[in-house]
Amino acid sequence: MSFAETLKTLPGVSHLAALQLIDAAGEVIATIENKPGQAGSLAVYNHLAQLHGAITPDASKQGLDLYGEHTLDARANPGKHPNIDRLIALVENGQTLRVKQVFAQP
Repeated sequence: MSFAETLKTLPGVSHLAALQLIDAAGEVIATIENKPGQAGSLAVYNHLAQLHGAITPDASKQGLDLYGEHTLDARANPGKHPNIDRLIALVENGQTLRVKQVFAQP
């Protein structure tokens, strides 16, 4: 299944303005916004957080599968897909990130 097809199966994120990714020290290390170019990653990370409670190494592995063909491109071109690169690093380093939802204003 392509990434575009996978996205259609994930829960909607219209209620979110962004997700903040928080490291073990409590620092926000990244923000994924609900805007063109990031909305797909917002949906993936939100789905993973809902299923796993955080972006754990196991969640990261599942996320790499969800990204499909983009994961292969990210592995071949480090830096091109930072949200996928982050998942790869979490798996390799055995790290977990907490997720804080930032809700969209009505």
